[in-house]
Amino acid sequence: MADHHHRNVQGGGARAAVFGVSDGLVSNVSLILGMAGAHASAGNVRLAGLAGLVGGACSMAAGEYVSMRAQSELMQHELDVEREAIHHDPEVERRELATIYEHRGLEAELARELSAKMMSDPDLALETHAREELGFDPEETGQPLQAAGSSFLTFALGALVPLLPWLVASGLGATLWSVGLGAVGAVSVGAVLSHFTGRRWLWSAGRQLLIASGAAAVTFGIGHLVGVG
Repeated sequence: MADHHHRNVQGGGARAAVFGVSDGLVSNVSLILGMAGAHASAGNVRLAGLAGLVGGACSMAAGEYVSMRAQSELMQHELDVEREAIHHDPEVERRELATIYEHRGLEAELARELSAKMMSDPDLALETHAREELGFDPEETGQPLQAAGSSFLTFALGALVPLLPWLVASGLGATLWSVGLGAVGAVSVGAVLSHFTGRRWLWSAGRQLLIASGAAAVTFGIGHLVGVG
């Protein structure tokens, strides 16, 4: 049989970092070009870009923390309920586990033996019920603070890319540099995403570039029509 390898489809941290950079890049290049399209002063563009970076990063971090904390607390609650059930009604839980194994194709006798083995150790019983009945690993209920910090940093990194030219230049030159850096950033993000999706990097990079370009074009057009006045 030919040797083959699988990508790590559970690499949530790495994927979240890439998506954080993508969100920061798309949102801030759109904001900056919207301000540039309105012919705002370089100072106003810088202020808007910095506000977009800090505000967006804080919003991403807060949202990630709240959602991850809620998920973690829900998982812990379900584990507590299951732990109590295993302690007070072990036979009911054993039969429940045996039924799960039977539905997965095991013969009734083997399912009973396997469920009895799993229930012999309380920790193993809880882990097994969490995996088989609740659908998650009790050792992996999430790390809200880590997720929030990662979201903040990766969003800020992406948002900084189109802002860099306005820290040292202004006018048309800074606008063109923002467009160029935004395009390079979008292509890079798309290429990295192709590692997780398995698609050709050119297709993934092109899609990411199209999304970023579309968002930036819309905000630039709105800014040009509305103007700073």
